[in-house]
Amino acid sequence: MEKKDKLEFPLLTESQIEVRIATYKEGKGASLLLYKDARCDANILDSVLGPENWQCRFYECKGNLFCSVGIRINGEWIWKDDCGAESNLEKQKGEASDSFKRACFKWGLGRELYTAPFIWVPADKLGDKFDRFEVEKIAYNDKRQIAGLSIKKVGGNRVFVWKKEESNAKKQAG
Repeated sequence: MEKKDKLEFPLLTESQIEVRIATYKEGKGASLLLYKDARCDANILDSVLGPENWQCRFYECKGNLFCSVGIRINGEWIWKDDCGAESNLEKQKGEASDSFKRACFKWGLGRELYTAPFIWVPADKLGDKFDRFEVEKIAYNDKRQIAGLSIKKVGGNRVFVWKKEESNAKKQAG
């Protein structure tokens, strides 16, 4: 990979973002969480860098599983690492996947998800705690932050819409 002023990955699209229930309160509603999976990160690395220009390796340190993601820049491998947490299902696989996603985050993949608003779906828009959701539309501002978001039930209606309000300074300037 040739040197660029800044290594910047594309912002995630609706189809790359997963949605899950973070908390569920019977009769009240549910909070939702946006995330990406490890396959998404690998696909982005392959498409942006080429499969020959990135690699990962895993190691254990003080009982924690770490992943190191290396990217070849000007012929030199640069590495960024992070550890993962076990998942409720398939603990070892989940820990490996989580450490990989977290190391990719250090490179900038999916950082925009951390700018998401608090997502609350009231009980009258839910079926039950097993509902599945998807991102219907997402918009970003020039700072790579989420500026607009709509979420719907899979195969169903829209349950959440949000648009970031502009700052007073920006409104006055316009």
